[in-house]
Amino acid sequence: MRPMLPILALAAAAVPLAATAVARPETPKQALTAAIAAPTRTPTNVARDKYRHPAETLAFFGVKPSDTVVEVWPGGGWYTEILAPYLARTGTYYAAAPLPNGAKGVQALQARDAARYAKVRIAGFPAKPGDATVPDGGADVVLTFRNVHNWRFGGADQAQAMFDAMFRMLKPGGTLGVVEHRLPEVRDAAAEEKSGYLKESSVIGFATKAGFKLAGRSEVNANPRDTADWPQGVWTLPPSYRLGDTDRAKYAAIGESDRMTLRFVKPR
Repeated sequence: MRPMLPILALAAAAVPLAATAVARPETPKQALTAAIAAPTRTPTNVARDKYRHPAETLAFFGVKPSDTVVEVWPGGGWYTEILAPYLARTGTYYAAAPLPNGAKGVQALQARDAARYAKVRIAGFPAKPGDATVPDGGADVVLTFRNVHNWRFGGADQAQAMFDAMFRMLKPGGTLGVVEHRLPEVRDAAAEEKSGYLKESSVIGFATKAGFKLAGRSEVNANPRDTADWPQGVWTLPPSYRLGDTDRAKYAAIGESDRMTLRFVKPR
């Protein structure tokens, strides 16, 4: 039996090595991939990954698992399903929206899976007296997806006030990530008031006036099939299909809107 001892010793020595390999921490890319691939995501949300490109978008914005991230106006919680678990271990996720109705989508996720969304913080934005808030200078990253047109509907002053508030939320050196439906620069600016599309120059103008510096553009969410001149604005396209069954196959073939993806930084 003695000849077997070296083999047994080698096998025993291999156990710590295997354990060490299992314990190796995830990279940010691996953690993000896992969050996007999680079976707990809503299937209808997963189906829209091909239009929203969450892995590429969040990588472009440089979101790390240890960051304090504010998502402004998260709506139904499409990105919450990804960001909350991605940040749960070492980061912080704020859902910032007009309270109480603006947080209903996120609160529905919390009610469905309390453990998964236990660390989500809900803040008022714009905040009313008594609302929880995001501390000034407390965020590493502020994100907003397809919301600037809503603010613009309230007037240029309202849109500017939102960018000013996002600037205050961020630490010096922090990142603002914006995704928005894109209106061609040659189009009449009056279309911004009703179509749901905005010019890149308009969004950059609001951000620059607030104090941000443009740090990068990405075409990851571009869609050259979208001409941004539809009878019911951006809501003609999926997922809204505001025209119902009229030309539905045509609009389904076009897909979701052409979108700008802009990264700004707050100067140090």
